[in-house]
Amino acid sequence: MTRTIVIATRNRHKLRELRELMPELESVEMKTLDEFPGAPEVAEDGVTLEENAAKKAKSAALFCRLWALADDTGLEVDALGGAPGVYSARYAGGDCSCAANNLKLLAELSGLPPEKRTARFRCVMALASPGGSVITVEGRLEGRIALSPSGTGGFGYDPLFLPAGADKTLAELTPGEKNALSHRAAAVRKIEPYIARLRDEG
Repeated sequence: MTRTIVIATRNRHKLRELRELMPELESVEMKTLDEFPGAPEVAEDGVTLEENAAKKAKSAALFCRLWALADDTGLEVDALGGAPGVYSARYAGGDCSCAANNLKLLAELSGLPPEKRTARFRCVMALASPGGSVITVEGRLEGRIALSPSGTGGFGYDPLFLPAGADKTLAELTPGEKNALSHRAAAVRKIEPYIARLRDEG
């Protein structure tokens, strides 16, 4: 039985990643917002990851009249009081690059020893019904910020993030290794049963 879900993004990379993380749901048809002309852009102006994820999912669900899945992810550094958090993607400014964000983070943590550089990635996923009701789940990955970037894989803060117990940054891991422990994978594992139930209900 086929069920269509809108992934509230225009990023094909994110769709492909979700597919890789949910192989058991191959019968669920996933579409991005690009397949729905006129779908509105949503300002990610919430003060929490939960607010942003829910806002994006609800907007897509109401416009497309389908169930919709959205996420918002942030890096929380303890020495910075949880920053950059909800502002992770634009930490160094509105149109900044990932490299600029990484440089600013390293500057903010300059001089701090490894034990003072603890941090976590949080990924909040929201699943919204065509009527606008929303459920959210959260995945976390604990670790610390490295003294300098390392690795060429991944994106965002991956070259700086050392998962707890690991001696490689996320950018040094293979896609399979990263998917096995990532915050996004943890969130997917929590949201997957809800999507499976929708598929089974038809």
